[in-house]
Amino acid sequence: MTQVESPFGLRKIGEEAKPPYAVLPDPSTLFLGRSQRLRALAPGHTLESYLNFAANVTEVQHVVQGSLPEPVLPPAARIRQAQENGMPPLSRTTFEPGEAGEAALSSLLDGLRRYSMTSEANAAIATLSAASLEQRCQLISGALKDAPVEDIAGRVLILAGIQIVFTRLAAKLEAVDLHPVADSVCPACGSPPMSSSVVGWPKAHNSRFCTCSLCGTMWNVVRIKCILCSTTEGIGYYSIDGKPDQVKAETCDKCRRYVKILYQVKDHKLDALSDDIASLDLDMLLAQEGWERGGHNLFLLGY
Repeated sequence: MTQVESPFGLRKIGEEAKPPYAVLPDPSTLFLGRSQRLRALAPGHTLESYLNFAANVTEVQHVVQGSLPEPVLPPAARIRQAQENGMPPLSRTTFEPGEAGEAALSSLLDGLRRYSMTSEANAAIATLSAASLEQRCQLISGALKDAPVEDIAGRVLILAGIQIVFTRLAAKLEAVDLHPVADSVCPACGSPPMSSSVVGWPKAHNSRFCTCSLCGTMWNVVRIKCILCSTTEGIGYYSIDGKPDQVKAETCDKCRRYVKILYQVKDHKLDALSDDIASLDLDMLLAQEGWERGGHNLFLLGY
């Protein structure tokens, strides 16, 4: 593993234009794009079976998101109050699953039954399917509040279902109304980032955006800065010797944590969720050296 300098330097950071602060997710393409990227990464990969499992889940997420009733945002007064107080309009900590959460999770579980799954996944599907509505709501609330859990497979499926709900809700917001809460907090739902990406978009070339681990909203954070504690000192970049350097770990000496950074400006196919999973070997090496993972990815619970 090699520590490298910032690949673009300070001079080019966001030089072409002022990027938008927030970019809302598109549910009709988000999950499908993830599934396709996972399928492309899987053949011959050491995590081939797990990448295919994640591809199955995201494929079903795509189908489910298009079959649910139109989502209903919180009342405008509540959204306005949250924004006036510097809070995200969709709060994961106060979210009540209700019919929307139940419908998304039930449809996800039904859709996954047509795939060949591991015994752990099949057991989780059976357990969640047999749970009462009250039990499911409690499990959803616990997952959103990061309560301790023994059944990791079940937690993955619960979060996959709630991802659908929050992505569809976030898509109905107005991006221009979203304002910074903190570098490490999604301005739409208050969730932590999954990873960050240096994009090659027009009007945002070489700018860095975090991707929300729950609703898929992206928000702009300046480069060479710890997303987690916001310091600009002691920032390092690590990659694995002999492998393409489009995916690195941005480490912070102050908080001793890191978040992956993907250089989509070099390879537009890179995906915040998929390539985070596929680069798990980088996480393993960093863990051996005492670094703590700061990115949240439902498919990497426990790392």
